[in-house]
Amino acid sequence: MQIINQAIDVLNNGGIILYPTETVWGIGCLAKNSKSIENLYKLKNRNKLKKFILLIGDDNKLNRYVKEVPEVAWDLIDYSEKQPTIIYPNAKNLPEVLIANDQSIAIRIINSGPLQQLLRKIDTPLISTSANLSNDPPALKLKEVSKDILSKVDFILDLPEITGTNRPSAIIKLQTNGEVEIIRK
Repeated sequence: MQIINQAIDVLNNGGIILYPTETVWGIGCLAKNSKSIENLYKLKNRNKLKKFILLIGDDNKLNRYVKEVPEVAWDLIDYSEKQPTIIYPNAKNLPEVLIANDQSIAIRIINSGPLQQLLRKIDTPLISTSANLSNDPPALKLKEVSKDILSKVDFILDLPEITGTNRPSAIIKLQTNGEVEIIRK
């Protein structure tokens, strides 16, 4: 798709894009670009202590960013009806600004649709956050994205509306000892 290639060009040049996910509309940039990450924090008016999640298009890439994927993660990935965001211990190969104080990283695998096509074509994760200012409700449709956000992104990946949950993904935190904590249902 031509529009996906345009979005990739913008991302590779340090831009921030707006895009639909299987949950809500998101904004993001490439995880390898520190300036873009800084700009994303500013755009969201977000405290740097609150970390972003990463999106990848293939579970084979998990080992690039997590030292050891806990066994229970594979079950969650394989058997969850809707892909959760999983917080993994012991992040690696990522900028420090993305890694939490406990060395964890939140990753969601997009396993279908046009967004997965984009994710499979880029060589680094896409940082993702809901397309709203901090503390505002997430945008469920493009027309709900605030003018403030629309005016500050570099590209709108206007794909067909995705029929999804219309709510943010579940967040599950995994510990190296096998402990599982539900952060958001």
